[in-house]
Amino acid sequence: MTQDTPHLVVVGAGFGGLELVARLAGAPLRITIIDQRNHHLFQPLLYQVATTSLATSEIAWPIRHLVHRRKDVVTLLGAVVGVDAVERKVLLEDGGAVDFDFLALATGARHAYFGHDEWEPFAPGLKTLEDATDIRRRILLAFEHAERESDAERRAALLTFVIIGAGPTGVELAGTIVELAHETIRDDFRHFDPRATRVVLIEAGQRILPGFAEDLALYAHRALERLGVEIELGRAVSQCSADGVLFGETTLAAKTILWAAGVQASAAAQWLAAPTDRAGRILVAPDLSVPGHDNIFALGDTVSIAAPDGRPVPGIAPAAKQQGTYVAAIIRARLAGAPSPGPFRYRHAGSLATIGKRAAIIDFGWIKLRGRIAWWMWGVAHIYFLIGLRNRLSVAMSWLWIYLSGQRSARLITQGPEEERR
Repeated sequence: MTQDTPHLVVVGAGFGGLELVARLAGAPLRITIIDQRNHHLFQPLLYQVATTSLATSEIAWPIRHLVHRRKDVVTLLGAVVGVDAVERKVLLEDGGAVDFDFLALATGARHAYFGHDEWEPFAPGLKTLEDATDIRRRILLAFEHAERESDAERRAALLTFVIIGAGPTGVELAGTIVELAHETIRDDFRHFDPRATRVVLIEAGQRILPGFAEDLALYAHRALERLGVEIELGRAVSQCSADGVLFGETTLAAKTILWAAGVQASAAAQWLAAPTDRAGRILVAPDLSVPGHDNIFALGDTVSIAAPDGRPVPGIAPAAKQQGTYVAAIIRARLAGAPSPGPFRYRHAGSLATIGKRAAIIDFGWIKLRGRIAWWMWGVAHIYFLIGLRNRLSVAMSWLWIYLSGQRSARLITQGPEEERR
């Protein structure tokens, strides 16, 4: 290919970005992937790294390796800080710029604290590998400090874990943390009983898992309570500090607080002064292009677009992959001078969430599943979408071992004492 060959720049190597690149194999196109990290992350299993079930290498893969057979693809490690739509340049943090003919923004989302960004140091969210390893350190250090603590109140605070937000991530974190304490490490400490651990799930709404059918959410609620999770509904957190949280009129002392309550889109909309929804997602045109820029597309958590039922397309991996496939079809049609496909139409394949290691809920719309059968189906679905046979086998064996023995192998604290937060 020559420099005259049309150039597509893809910002972000998540599900949507990589699917777009994969679907353009063989197209008369030069492609550049830009990402601020060198790996693609399987985010649906990130909570399992945070809760010691899986190692980081089992859910992340180097971007360069994933596209090393594609001679038409160049991968750049860098942070994008802006887009010059007139000059058709992507602007990088180090002062560099990359020219483009087509641009795809698949930059994902970050945590949203609803105007309380000062809470982030006390209540980290879960979006990156760094987040997961930080949360894992916090969880494991809480138990280590409890072993050394002689004051009953301070020990109780160390053994209280608060999760704010009862969507799938919050529910999955709650179930896994309580199983970690009640099963995996219950015989590992001498000065306290890990089964005294409290896991409190706080949701401002009136029920958990609002994106699921009410009967499935009720099943998940009861299943979490059977595990030992305390669920607090209808009261939003109004204060958050190193000492605990205030929700409603209740003050709860807790040394480990995790945020699973909301997300905010990346700054991509600001780069183009594009219209957004309340979460900062770009309100794209029906063909996923950014309004006013027919050669710039956005996909995944970066965008807001309605599904056929009128509700927003959810920010999940299957939706991003469908959008990547669609944008690839648009670009192929333009390169060939052919008519573009019709507007993007999202096909919902179902919603899934686990409740510990023995139960899950699945909502396919036409059928709803719960319990152990749903858990096995959830596992099969996630293993299928992992990249590479080695990772599929490794995760499958890890889950089987946890299922049979209750033990988790990734219980490593990797920082030195000078980095501890308490």
